[in-house]
Amino acid sequence: MAPSALSSPRPERGFRAEAAGRAAEALAEAALVADGWVVLGRRLRTPGGELDLVAECEGVLAFVEVKARPSLREAAFALQPRQRARLVMAAEYWLAENPGHGAAGMRFDVLLVAADGSVRRIKDAFRPGDE
Repeated sequence: MAPSALSSPRPERGFRAEAAGRAAEALAEAALVADGWVVLGRRLRTPGGELDLVAECEGVLAFVEVKARPSLREAAFALQPRQRARLVMAAEYWLAENPGHGAAGMRFDVLLVAADGSVRRIKDAFRPGDE
């Protein structure tokens, strides 16, 4: 008899990962707001992919990817080229649907969240076309 999907540890790991991701995004959002950013959207799904956070401050629009890992060092290496390309595509869809933002520029930031709750932002972490 095959084991039941309900008794499998895989769904439990998925729920824990989802909860950890949401907690990391909440910490990242709080850090942005504390720095004067206005969060325009969270977990935005587009045909090009998902954007963790979209925020604006003094006319600068930031598409923010949140990476949570046991340490900030591990989180810093978590954004791969393929994912960067998806983020750029998702941002293009978002911009097409939300004109009028980013009068002072646009960038892609990465907020790193460690298991101890520390947060570090990498401003302008990459640019479209970077490999």
